[in-house]
Amino acid sequence: MSDEIHMRHALGLAWRGLGNVWPNPTVGCVIVAGGRVVGRGWTQPGGRPHGEVRALAQAGDLARGATAYVTLEPCAHYGKTPPCANALVAAGVARVVSAATDPDPRVAGKGHAILRDAGIEVTEGVLGDAARELNAGFLKRMTRGLPLVTLKLATTLDGRIATASGESRWITGQEARRAVHAMRLTHDAVMVGAGTALADDPDLTVRNLGAPGQPLRVLLDSNLRHSPQSRLGLTAAQNPVWIFHASTAPAAARNAWREAGARLFELGETQVPLRDALHGLAAEGVTRVLSEGGATIAAALLRDDLVDELAVFSAGKIIGGDGVPAIAPLALAHLAEAPRFRLQQVQTVGGDILSRWRHQ
Repeated sequence: MSDEIHMRHALGLAWRGLGNVWPNPTVGCVIVAGGRVVGRGWTQPGGRPHGEVRALAQAGDLARGATAYVTLEPCAHYGKTPPCANALVAAGVARVVSAATDPDPRVAGKGHAILRDAGIEVTEGVLGDAARELNAGFLKRMTRGLPLVTLKLATTLDGRIATASGESRWITGQEARRAVHAMRLTHDAVMVGAGTALADDPDLTVRNLGAPGQPLRVLLDSNLRHSPQSRLGLTAAQNPVWIFHASTAPAAARNAWREAGARLFELGETQVPLRDALHGLAAEGVTRVLSEGGATIAAALLRDDLVDELAVFSAGKIIGGDGVPAIAPLALAHLAEAPRFRLQQVQTVGGDILSRWRHQ
């Protein structure tokens, strides 16, 4: 029972790293000696230092003979920092309790093996399901080459996101919009399509929450219609903007965006293939993507079975059938073909309702 208590503590610490440690997983570590916590840490912004290193530094000599609780198997490879498994051995810990195995082929059991070879007792699988949920984006990137994708929708009760004239500000209230900013904090990247960018001119940053950093801002714009003089373009030098475009995008527009500070990726001949764009993000280390695009990108993600989680904000308003639907046509012939999600949570956010769903 005490193992679970200390692992829950470590998991709580690890949550603090979500959204700002990619391409690394977020890892929490608690070091316990004589029933007392003597060190704790979590992966820091940018992915370094690792949680184990922070906890060991805090524990100092008290780590010798102690038990270390780690939410993911300690790394076993030399990267920009030495392996955490070696650091635990050098510190003289007597026991390591881990929640989940790291699927990274550079680790994948090797971290546990280093510990056992050094005579350290290793207990695996404590609160493993919770640990895998925490690092679902990292695990998906490692095993499938794709980031975890959360599709955020803000709709009226009848599923509309704008009036027939295109007016959409604001369907949900201030509290819901603040909750979206908090959601951005837990994702590595925020993604929109050209339609949303042109209609709303968003900047996609986190504001008024004391954020340690800003999410990567991703624009899918096949023909580079969005202007570098937009809010995204004018801030690209300060907060990263990555743009996926097709080979038909004009050279002048490409040059203008590069001069603004954006990073460009060419994919597809006339349209950017969405799955390829997500593969591209994963290849660059992105593990968690929040899609805030409009009806077209929402439909494309659902049609290609790319949505892992849905976050739906519902406002107590009705626009009617002439309004803009939250999701563009999916061309389903049978109900059995409809994407299916399992309800995870429902909560009140100001005057709106937030429901969270997970892909079945």
